[in-house]
Amino acid sequence: MCGVLGLVSHEPVNQMLYDGLQMLQHRGQDAAGIVTAEGNIFHMHKGKGMVREVFRTRNMRDLVGNAGIAHVRYPTAGNAGSSAEAQPFYVSSPFGIVLAHNGNLTNTEELYENVCNKHLRHVNTSSDSEVLLNVFAHELRREVSKNTAPYQLTIDNIFNAVSEVHRLVRGAYGVVAMIAGYGMLAFRDPFGIRPLVLGSQIDESGKKSYAVASESVAFNALAYDLERDIQPGEAVFIGFDGTIISRQCSDKAKLSPCLFEYVYFARPDSVIDGVSVYQSRMDMGVSLAEKIKRELPVDDIDVVMPIPDTSRPSAMELAVHLEKPYREGLIKNRYIGRTFIMPGQATRKNQYAKNSARWKPSLTAKAFYWWMIPLYAVRPAVKSSKWYVRQVHAKSTLLLPLLKYAIRMCTASICRLVKN
Repeated sequence: MCGVLGLVSHEPVNQMLYDGLQMLQHRGQDAAGIVTAEGNIFHMHKGKGMVREVFRTRNMRDLVGNAGIAHVRYPTAGNAGSSAEAQPFYVSSPFGIVLAHNGNLTNTEELYENVCNKHLRHVNTSSDSEVLLNVFAHELRREVSKNTAPYQLTIDNIFNAVSEVHRLVRGAYGVVAMIAGYGMLAFRDPFGIRPLVLGSQIDESGKKSYAVASESVAFNALAYDLERDIQPGEAVFIGFDGTIISRQCSDKAKLSPCLFEYVYFARPDSVIDGVSVYQSRMDMGVSLAEKIKRELPVDDIDVVMPIPDTSRPSAMELAVHLEKPYREGLIKNRYIGRTFIMPGQATRKNQYAKNSARWKPSLTAKAFYWWMIPLYAVRPAVKSSKWYVRQVHAKSTLLLPLLKYAIRMCTASICRLVKN
């Protein structure tokens, strides 16, 4: 999981990219980067750390241009400690391309072999995003070489290259890229696993600017309006002159979004594929309550308590439908980042105790029902949570096997919402 953002405007975009990245910080805390385009020239600054740590005033002054892309990184592939793997990535040929990627590829090794040994391109890191960039760059060069004028790039060249990427690449990817001198490209994998949305803004003179982001919440800080989701398999090209063209580039496109976007990754005030993230989390609580009533002794539950913050909407609805008290027992430290996306289990475990303080007055019930977001079922942190609460002498905690109950019900809720 990462966050991507792209802007094509009629005014400098450096500050807007920075503000937009701040709104996407929850999607990645390890590194951040911005590239702006000034004519045929790219200006880049990136590094390890959160957005506020990477960019200083002197860096922002150098990021000139009316178009740009940006990225915040949560390292799920490659080397988490390498500053070289901060995005966006750059290749000089053809034309000069920069690319930022949200997602994971599942056939990276195969693609790497083709890129390096067959196409004789150089990949400098272990990042699957750099491999993806080189796959796209190679396919674009092949398409351009077929032209009568092989030095001119056409819109068909771009969309045909994206079609080849869809054919060759397996996995999840939401991409924003810029081609020097031409414009910004955004495309989404054929299953729409990772979200990607299109926004726009009309200024006082009637000129229209465009934005692409991983989540609609990024547009709130920029005063952009959400136009629509970029569809699975679709590519959208926005020229630096403001023209916009889109095309479906896959004949196998089918919406199959990632469950965890709704459960944890996305901010609750985002809308993904027409579904409110906040509403989906409330519906998960309702669905889980119905399941519990059918299969578990409700009378054994004294209180419903969330692991803050993501599970709170679900826990509230769960408490309402079970007619049980809702209580806050773990108080989140607002000055520590998201523990789930910290690199390495040792780091996550160490930060967990600092992230959530126990509140003893709420921890006096004989038994607790924990509505724990599935990330705690798939991370060993679930053991830390249980131990952490028992230190205040709670007699027992009831942890449901959420992979069996919650995830199944979350999936059903989201599928129903998307279908409707």
